[in-house]
Amino acid sequence: MEGDNRRVRIVIVGAGPVGLFAAIALGRRGHRVDVVERDPGPGAGRRERRGVPQFGHPHWFRRPVADAFAEEMPDVDAALARAGAHHVRSRERDEIAGIRCRRSTLERVLRQVAAGEKTLTLRHGTAVRVLHHGGRATGVQLRDGVAEADLVINAAGASGRYADEFRAPAERVDSGMSYLSRHYRIRPGAGSGPINSPLGFFQFFDGFAAAVFLQDGDTIGVVVIRPTADERLAALRSPRVFDAAARAIPGLDRWTSPACSRPLTSVLSGGTMRSLYRGQLDDQGAVGLPGLLHLGDAVCVTNPISGRGVATGLLQARQLVGSLDGVRGIGDATLAFDAWCVRNIRPWYDDHVAWDADLLGQWTGDTGGLPAGPLTSGRIFLAAFADRDLKKVVSDYSEMRILPTALAAVEPRAREILTSGWQPPRYEGPTRDELARLVT
Repeated sequence: MEGDNRRVRIVIVGAGPVGLFAAIALGRRGHRVDVVERDPGPGAGRRERRGVPQFGHPHWFRRPVADAFAEEMPDVDAALARAGAHHVRSRERDEIAGIRCRRSTLERVLRQVAAGEKTLTLRHGTAVRVLHHGGRATGVQLRDGVAEADLVINAAGASGRYADEFRAPAERVDSGMSYLSRHYRIRPGAGSGPINSPLGFFQFFDGFAAAVFLQDGDTIGVVVIRPTADERLAALRSPRVFDAAARAIPGLDRWTSPACSRPLTSVLSGGTMRSLYRGQLDDQGAVGLPGLLHLGDAVCVTNPISGRGVATGLLQARQLVGSLDGVRGIGDATLAFDAWCVRNIRPWYDDHVAWDADLLGQWTGDTGGLPAGPLTSGRIFLAAFADRDLKKVVSDYSEMRILPTALAAVEPRAREILTSGWQPPRYEGPTRDELARLVT
């Protein structure tokens, strides 16, 4: 940085997938990197992560994640494969569409690789505040010491309040949806249930949605997504009730039958799903503290129903890592990174906010017919069942090859289909009311 490509001391707060990826990438470019994480390293069994409520839930890592490892860290890619992760190919292109893997497996592999990096140090501790002097960040105050740095990167996630005072408040939107999940292990030789998407199986039903995530180690994660306000389905927290509901939902029934799989965990409650966006700048539009940058969920969170969190985080990390060298100053880098996020990350937040509101309205009966304004991506997705050219564009959007804003070009065609009398395919299965009667 500073125009002479000098190597700098960097402290990254947070050792999730995004923080570790950035640390390894920066360390391999010659920078000295300390990663501060309050949670201990991976141990035996399922590992809880404070402040990361989605950690134990099923995950699906989209194409940007697969690309990031294949192009930046082939050794991580190979280690994931050895750990049982599966690369899955696109239905529309003969290219990798994503990685089927538990988050715990991904983080364990990244920690193992990070531990072997000579320019990187993992520190178990709690970051208390950003240190600064002379109008710029100088390090991080820990509960048990100090980590000095030329650059501080906040990758501590969305739930913490770390370095809040240096930037404008976040925009937060509650999706009005909640989810519950349970993990199972496929029995040897049991075969499989239906697969209709790269992640495994995903289906919208009348008033709710359900999914089966194929994962590493012959494990699957089963998810039921419901309107938060419908407390009747809160009974799904009972393992017995969850399994009974899963066997009443087409698709989930075959995956969770005793002949196919056995439960590995209790039912995990995911709570209400939210979306968030927060830029780098303060409420005056200026760099709040030169030498402090924010990354990953600290910038953008989208409703996990689409599994875009780590993908948008690694897109940010790759952009940030590539932009740090050759700039005149860290203030310039911060402004440039914030502008890039507005163009390339914020559209995913805006997309989900609109789609969530429209979907929840359909589930609860508050939305009738097509909206007068632009169609949401969810509506365009439905129309793609009737048009192969439209389906190719929607596939590129689903794999995050194009931004949601690119769907505006095909919105007129989607509206034409949806107003022509054509009906999207309907899938047999219980309505939410029927499911509620079953579980209560």
